[in-house]
This record gives sequence, C-alpha cells and structure tokens, in this order.
Amino acid sequence: MNIELELKKLIKNVLNDLDLEEDIIIEIPKDRSNGDYSSNVAMKCCKKLGKSPIEIANLVKNNISSDLIESIEIKNPGFINFFVNKTYLFEELKEIIKLENNYGKNNLGEHKKVNIEFVSVNPTGTIHLGHARGACIGDSLANILSFNGYDVTKEYYINDAGNQMINMALSIYERYKEICGLDSKMKENYYYGKEIIEVAQKMYDEKQDGYLTSDIKVFWKKGLEYFLGGIKKDLANIGVNFDVWTSEQELRDRNLVEEALSKLTSLGYTYEQDGAIFLKTTLFGDEKDRVLVKQDKSYTYFMPDIAYHLDKLNRGYDKLIDVFGADHHGYVSRLKASVTMLGQDADKLSVLLIQMVRAIKNGEEYKISKRTGNTITLNDLVEESGKDAIRYFFTSRSMDTQMDFDIDLAKKNSNENPVFYVNYAHARICSILRNQDYSLKEDYKFETIDSETAYNVLEKLNEFKKVVQKSALKKEPHLITNYVYELATLFHSYYSVEKIVTEDEKYTYERIMLIKAVKIIIANSLKLIGVAPAERM
Repeated sequence: MNIELELKKLIKNVLNDLDLEEDIIIEIPKDRSNGDYSSNVAMKCCKKLGKSPIEIANLVKNNISSDLIESIEIKNPGFINFFVNKTYLFEELKEIIKLENNYGKNNLGEHKKVNIEFVSVNPTGTIHLGHARGACIGDSLANILSFNGYDVTKEYYINDAGNQMINMALSIYERYKEICGLDSKMKENYYYGKEIIEVAQKMYDEKQDGYLTSDIKVFWKKGLEYFLGGIKKDLANIGVNFDVWTSEQELRDRNLVEEALSKLTSLGYTYEQDGAIFLKTTLFGDEKDRVLVKQDKSYTYFMPDIAYHLDKLNRGYDKLIDVFGADHHGYVSRLKASVTMLGQDADKLSVLLIQMVRAIKNGEEYKISKRTGNTITLNDLVEESGKDAIRYFFTSRSMDTQMDFDIDLAKKNSNENPVFYVNYAHARICSILRNQDYSLKEDYKFETIDSETAYNVLEKLNEFKKVVQKSALKKEPHLITNYVYELATLFHSYYSVEKIVTEDEKYTYERIMLIKAVKIIIANSLKLIGVAPAERM
C-alpha cells in the first residue's frame, strides 16, 4: 500500500467537503515523535476558510476515519501528524517478500519512449574521470526509469566527423612516420597522448611501412576502431552498455545535416555574414547568434548536433534526456531553441548537467594517469577502486554538486566506506538466511515485533516505492543511493540490539521475514545504481 497516497485521499475527501482544493503535501518527519507522516495543509488553506490553522487541523482530524491510522496529533502552528497502524507495515513486508526483485516496479512511465544519451566521448582518446561520473549517473537513471515503466533506450553519439577526427588521423600518421624512421611534423593542435603512439605502433606491427602510401582515411578508420573499441571495453568494465551507437558521419552521409540546415534556412532562422551562416538564437534569448557553417564551409559542432536531435525526435521518442558536463551550461538554451525552430516540442528535451569530480589519493588530488600520463582515466580508477565503488560513489551525490572521489576510502574494507557498509548489511543477512531461511506464510499475523528499532526498519522499507518514483520524476539517482545507505544504517542498528535467531520458532520466523525483506530492498536498490549485492564478505 502507498500510505502517503492513502493519506492524501483521506485529507482530500475532507477538503472537498469543505469546498477546498489544495495541493496536499505529505512528509515523513525527521523526528518520529512527530508521527510517521505529517501534513501542513491546514496552514495552506487557513486564509480561504478564515479560520486558524489549528482549527482547520482539528476539522481534518475529526473528519478522518480509517483503519490505516492509529492516531492523529495536532502540533503548533497547525501540523497534522499521523501515526500509522503498524499492521499495514507488516502487510507491506509480506508484499516485499512475495514480489522480491519486482517489488517497487510500477507503471509510472506508462511505457513512454525515453532516449538517454550520455558519455558520448569523442573517439580520439580514452575515458577520463569526468566522463566516468556521467556514465554512472546516465546508466543508473536508465535503470531507474525502466523500473518505473518507461521504455528506455541508452544511446551513445559518436563524434566521428569533423576537425577533431581529422587531427586525430593526422596525429597517428605523423607518429607512424616516426616509427618508420621518417621525420614527422606534429602540429600544435594534434593529439600528443601515448595512446596515439600505440595506434601507430599497431599499424606498423601489422604492415611495417606499408601504410605510408595509404589515404588519411585509413588512419582515421584505424584510430576510430581503436579508440571506440577501448571506450566500449572501459564502459563495460563498470557495467555500462548502450543499446544504440549513432555515428555523426553516418548522419552526414544520410544528408540529415544538410536537410536540417535547409529547413532552418527555409523557415528564415539563418542568415549569412562574412562568409559564415548564423542561426538566429537571439530570438530565443541567447546572448548572440551562433555560427552553423564557418567561413571555410565546414560545420561547427552545433549544426550536426541539431540534426542529431531532430533525428532522435523523428524516431518517435516521447522524451530525450542528454547528460552533459557542466561546461555545456550555455549550450542548453540554444539547443532547445533549435528544436523549437524545427517545429518540435523543446519540452521533450531535458538536459542534465554533471559537475566536475576530482580523484583524491593520500589526501591530495590524484591527477596523473598511469597509462596516458595525463588526466586519470576510468581504467585507472577501476584498477584502484573497483567497479562497485565507482558506481556507488558517483551516484551518491547530486549531479549538480562537485565531488571528490576518495580512492583510499573506496578501497577500505570498513564501515567508513559506504559501499562496504551497505554491502555488509546484505552479506550479513545472506549469512543468516543460508542456515535459517523460511517460506512466507501469506495469511500470517505478526505479533512479536514491537521494538522501535524494528519499526524504524519497517517504515524505511515502506519508503522504497516512493523513493523509486521520486528518483525517476526528478531524474536524481542519488536518492536511491542515499536511501539504501539509510536502510543499511537502520538494519545495523536493529541487528546490534536484537537477536534474530532464538529457540522460539515464532520469534525467529518473524525476524527472519523482516531481515529477508531488508535484503530484498537493499539488493533492488543496489541493482538500480549498478552495484552488485555482496553475498559474502
């Protein structure tokens, strides 16, 4: 049962009788002496009624009758505090055990088609620390939306066209010449990472100097294969896999970029100036109009991006979600403007901005990659901390806050490490259930569980459905991570003060059912953020 929804209905019935229509907010008080649930609705509608909040709160209290509610208390200046009948918590516990992995799944999304595009690192190098955070958040959000009944497609946009790819190919060519014993001409805007030399060396190992007469497209293709293959492998190492890989070059080959530009021009949204073509984004509040085609007739990255988003919308998605780095802040409004110009609904596009992340080791910022000699890569981080710590840590904070990834903390096998702490709760329960597992009796009435620590656990279990839906609606995976840590904390507290297994079979059965439900919810939560629940530790 969704207790909050039931309370809203009960209050609404009373408010309707009073000829009022108010948004009813139900909250869980931090101080449980103020009830299991609380509402400030009396303070919101006091002006309309011409009565004090206390009077209105008492009107609501006196007109609600439900087996769900054990008691109602009114607190100044007009809070209505609800104490819920604990039998409903036990009914929810049985529902958790009955549904197991499916508990919490719902049809909130009504099978609406959602496309989430994230990571999309240019295939000119390896995935670095900042991209890793976006990968974990994007993939976890996809899991959460799917769990809530959305039809989700995870997409990677391959920027395999334009000057960056040309410079990558030329960089490989020059390094290849060096390996062949020839003079090279590495320009300032070329790529100097060790991985460029690795590609060149692979080409030499394949054919010695046989590629010297090859077209630059061969170096472009070899570089793309190498870097894109590495990106896919590195992402798979943290459990991130994509449903669709869309090539920018393919969009160009299909003339979709030219078609989008032609349509913008025919609608009067472009103009030429100094040999370049501009888009009139100032019409939609941008600080200046943006260049689509440069003087040399090459596209800016903005133009193919417009065509790409039009293509996604034309594929029939109800919602597009882009996960970008925070440095793309100014890009959002002009991208939405272009969607509107092309006759599409800009509200279908949501852009999530991920703030920067630093790796910390030995108390200092950890910057140097073992492999590239530059910024730390995702691969370095996996070697240092492991997949589960990466997934947990990067989804533990709101994406709009900067964060430090403490490598030393992520490696600790102690309660200081939050992913260890949560998984220890799961493993501890698994250890008990291996020797003391029981089957659910659906018509069973719980009678021996009555401690405050046990009720705290039960109430937290009951919050899971709400947290899952809220996480989807707000597009915030960290709500799941925070929730499962709180649940683990309550379980550890409960376990420290109450025996689970005794000679009393009834007593033991009820507590086994309680911890079994905790295990299910911990596992369901961890799977949503891409962390494997530990069976043993």
